[in-house]
Amino acid sequence: MIVGFDDDLAGEATRIANRLRGLLTQIHPHLERVLGPRLDHPAVQALLEQFGSPDALRKAGRRRLLGVARPLAPRMFERLVEDILTALDEQTVTVPGTDAAALIVPSLAGSLRAVLDQRKILEKRIQELLDDHPLSKILTSMPGIGTRTGARVLIDVGDASAFPTAAHLASYAGLAPATRSSGSSIRGEQPSRRGNKQLKRAFFLAAFASFSDPASRTYYDKKINQGKRHTQALLCLARRRVDVLFAMLRDGTLYQSRPASAVS
Repeated sequence: MIVGFDDDLAGEATRIANRLRGLLTQIHPHLERVLGPRLDHPAVQALLEQFGSPDALRKAGRRRLLGVARPLAPRMFERLVEDILTALDEQTVTVPGTDAAALIVPSLAGSLRAVLDQRKILEKRIQELLDDHPLSKILTSMPGIGTRTGARVLIDVGDASAFPTAAHLASYAGLAPATRSSGSSIRGEQPSRRGNKQLKRAFFLAAFASFSDPASRTYYDKKINQGKRHTQALLCLARRRVDVLFAMLRDGTLYQSRPASAVS
């Protein structure tokens, strides 16, 4: 129930962030390029909540902007404010709808902050529950598996005893490639659109987060060199990691990193 609610909040955060980026793009594209990728940062949320329009940011001035950003972004507050001021100078035209957006942006920024704060609280509780489970150490020993991805795997996979083989688990997660055919012709393989989408996303995110592991990075680079695109290479890595995770759960063993040279 807690993980499901956290998933709902993640979707809500994405919806609000997309709405914010859309509004900023509509009224001030230069400002969106600076703030859009940083909307999950508390300092950006606070700035938009207090000064929700290009005009309000200009009137606030460097000193007030620094005062708001400094406690929330001690390492980047000066660069953030300078980027904002530079973006404001790059557009001198006031776009129709800017005044209306100025009423909406602070509300959306506050909503985004509240949702992300809720997710932080839930993450602590999920971590407590995960730590209490006997499979926790096995799951989290695998590079890339954190609190949320570990909880999702635990919920949907458990000890993997419900799956006869790793291939069955990969199929359940939608990571087994599907062969596309028409009549007597076979057009090759493509990612499956079936399976447990939440589990597939967890495996995908865990694969993306595993690049610090030499074996994972080497395998990903190998797929890229074979001509696969980024997403395709990540899916291949996620599928390979399913085999490893299945063996770990089956045998009750922790992850053992292999040297990059041993990856085939």
